[in-house]
Amino acid sequence: MENSFKEKSITDIKGIKDVRAKAFARLGVYTVGDLLSLCPIRYENRAVVKKIDELKQHDEVSVIAYVNKIVKKTLRRNLTLYTVTVSDGTGNLQISFYNQNYIQQTLKYNYRYIFFGTVTQGFGSTLVMQNPVFEKADDENAVNKFTQLQPIYPLVNGLTQKTVRNAVSEALKLSREITSVNETDSDAHIRTMSGINSRCELPVEILKEFNLMKEHDAKASIHFPKSITEAEEARRRLAFDELLELQLMLFNMKRNCDRNGNMGIRFSKTDITELTSTLPFELTDSQKSVWDDIESDMESQKIMNRLVIGDVGSGKTIVAVMAMFKAIRNGYQAVYMAPTEILAEQHYSNIRRFLEPLGITVGLLTGALTAKNKREIKKEIALGNIACIIGTQALIQDGMQFFKPGIVITDEQHRFGVRQRAMLSNKETMPDILVMTATPIPRTLALILYGDMDISSIKTLPTGRLPIKTYLANSDMHYRVYTWVRKLVKEGQQAYIVHPMIETNDETEDNGIVSATENYMMLSDTAFEGIPTALLHGKMKGAEKDEIMRRFASGEIRVLFTTTVVEVGVDVSNATVMVIENAERFGLAQLHQLRGRVGRGALQSHCTLITDSKSELVKKRMKVMTSGCDGFAISEKDLELRGPGEFFGTAQHGIPAFKVANLYEDIPILKDAQRAAAIIAEKADEAEFKEYIEYIASRITDMVQL
Repeated sequence: MENSFKEKSITDIKGIKDVRAKAFARLGVYTVGDLLSLCPIRYENRAVVKKIDELKQHDEVSVIAYVNKIVKKTLRRNLTLYTVTVSDGTGNLQISFYNQNYIQQTLKYNYRYIFFGTVTQGFGSTLVMQNPVFEKADDENAVNKFTQLQPIYPLVNGLTQKTVRNAVSEALKLSREITSVNETDSDAHIRTMSGINSRCELPVEILKEFNLMKEHDAKASIHFPKSITEAEEARRRLAFDELLELQLMLFNMKRNCDRNGNMGIRFSKTDITELTSTLPFELTDSQKSVWDDIESDMESQKIMNRLVIGDVGSGKTIVAVMAMFKAIRNGYQAVYMAPTEILAEQHYSNIRRFLEPLGITVGLLTGALTAKNKREIKKEIALGNIACIIGTQALIQDGMQFFKPGIVITDEQHRFGVRQRAMLSNKETMPDILVMTATPIPRTLALILYGDMDISSIKTLPTGRLPIKTYLANSDMHYRVYTWVRKLVKEGQQAYIVHPMIETNDETEDNGIVSATENYMMLSDTAFEGIPTALLHGKMKGAEKDEIMRRFASGEIRVLFTTTVVEVGVDVSNATVMVIENAERFGLAQLHQLRGRVGRGALQSHCTLITDSKSELVKKRMKVMTSGCDGFAISEKDLELRGPGEFFGTAQHGIPAFKVANLYEDIPILKDAQRAAAIIAEKADEAEFKEYIEYIASRITDMVQL
């Protein structure tokens, strides 16, 4: 019943009709459950109420006063100032409203109101409060309601804080009514006796052990807390739930893998020098160390489930090829799954160069093939005539058959669950799994995030790789930067111009954001006139994105205006220069990932970071970026520098997205969740633990009862 309530449309809430529903949709809110999960980004503390003669500059306070005078003044076209004089018997205060034409109809002479805002210094000794929020102060109830902590939500055009607060309040009322009905059902007595608060509540033992609020209390308190402490406790509980679900999922995947440990393939010793002796380079010590881990796994009876973390350009691919070679020489097939068709084509081209001279057949299966070619490739794979198969998700679609799969290699976007592994297994054994990630997250965080996997790291770059020269510039230097980029492009090189947004909107047009679309339209006809350019972003269809990247990889397109869609992408050895607009909008790790798109060839590569931010934190981040190219060191520094309230760039490739939890701030909660997952798994057969696990299992893909 609770789940059906959460799935109700937002339009079922009083006051939300189609127009407002569309505005909520732009925030990702479609259902009542989505609305209750829309957590405040901060709170206004309106509880401090002062008399006018007590006010000081910079005070953020509430003031109760009567309206004495309203003066309208047009400063220039489209800019109107309303100056309201209010008094409370101790003095007068000027309140300014810019372009708020409703003021004359809303504020009434000699009526009492409560205003909340920041006090600033006006002319002379006059104190001013600009654009405050206000309500009528008819009685003490109105004052008490206004002076509570007020949640501040993210907004889009068409929504106000008051609209969102009212909608959340109505949703909570409905939630309480349904909870009340549920608690009168026939098994309420049993639930009370067992200590289970509701179908989805944590076991009482976990609540006590980790000093957690009840879930329904937390969901109310996160929106309308009585104090900041209560808000923090509510947030902690909701973050704990998200992280616990992650840990239970990882624990379950690990448990399933361990249960099937005797179904793994024990590969025999293989002369790997047959492959490595043909390479045009020497393996680094780091690559050799990771290979030792992989080789040990493959020669054991257990199913390998290993994550290889390697910085951009560290040489992960050749280690993967070595693992594929070992599997193939043992009589098995090797499968490499890439996230896009163009990446699959690139891997196919590279891996063929290594394996075909050794007599190993390599095949490519993607959606771009004709129906006839797909049938032929699938037939050859099923017969075992193709030993090494490269492809996209087409490799795990229904109807796909392998002859004898021994190892499956994917990137971090395609971590396999139980069902996907079963599709690639045969009746007797399951293939080894090797996952590659170019996100150099700190090892302590990796151990928690990837708790179901063994982890290896490649920390050194191949010999001879030139470090990328990184520069810092501001928007005043745009002309010089793009003149320099044009010069390099005219010399035969290629460039990426990266932006934080596809296009500007009403919320960003005045804050200096440079969008990909507008910059492309402007610079294609100015700085890069006569040079082939293109625009690439995440809202394009897959086929269109792939076609643009093919043309860029071939050299047909010389300058690519884009967003973070290229963060993990095709290697273009001739792309030697990158400009990142509004660099302050990205986290350090993400900037490093983006920068890794250049520096893939023999030529010296460059990256210019453009920002006008005066923030000390941003300055420190930019200094880290211009000082070095070690992704692991950068990720550690990112973790150190990132503070509460810093939201830009927190979403890293390969790291799960949460509505409440923040992996950079909530590592202590993450560790508690890890301990709780172990307790829950250990006591899985006890009634309330079993019920909670069943609830979680219904929410998590591929999770079965522990």
